[in-house]
Amino acid sequence: MSAYRQSPFANLTPVVKNLLIINGIFFLAYLLIDRGNAQGWMTVNFGAYYFDSPQFKPWQIVTYMFMHGGWEHIIFNMFALFSFGPILEYSLGPKRFLNFYFICGVGAWALQMLVQAVEVHNLIGAFTLTATEKYNLIHINPDDINNLVTAKLFVAYRIPLVGASGAIFGVLLAFGMLFPDMELMMLFIPFPIKAKYLIGFYIALEVYLGFKQSVGDNVAHFAHIGGALIGFILIKIWGLRRMQ
Repeated sequence: MSAYRQSPFANLTPVVKNLLIINGIFFLAYLLIDRGNAQGWMTVNFGAYYFDSPQFKPWQIVTYMFMHGGWEHIIFNMFALFSFGPILEYSLGPKRFLNFYFICGVGAWALQMLVQAVEVHNLIGAFTLTATEKYNLIHINPDDINNLVTAKLFVAYRIPLVGASGAIFGVLLAFGMLFPDMELMMLFIPFPIKAKYLIGFYIALEVYLGFKQSVGDNVAHFAHIGGALIGFILIKIWGLRRMQ
């Protein structure tokens, strides 16, 4: 094949390639089975619920990373993995990169659950509900919710964490630290920007949005922050140095 016609996937590293494939399979299953239903079988079983929710299962700590709630969600995450993952995998090696990816994803889940636990405690003075309270919350019709406390508890217990974003933010943070001066071209921005500035700005924006807690914002910003934080810690523990 001519070099000018080389597939854009030709230089994909093995771990990134398999992560893209697995995410694609999960998303296809979500489209076919759940059909956009937020309480569909795929979402209920593989999204990550609050640890006190009756719908929480231990395997969700890992499987939530392969679930996405829509086209925009998965396209952004997979584009970021496709763009930044191969260089990082080449640098770290496949095994370490895979470990890095999943550890960041689990760390993202942990921080998000901690934040939700604090929110629940602020609402009811405890981190868990009684069996009766959980039963009533699980079976309540969302249209019948008429107070703010119940509405917030409903979100905490009934809306799962989904997406590879936490792991992806770990990848972005690592890329920004190891290749800080690499210039990136972004859509709608007509000039290159160094990775350390672009990625630093994006992570700072997530911190701002996480603490701002805007009404109607259903993005798990603290999961993004958690992934980046764990990525930073791993790079320091492993003694990795900038490569550019």
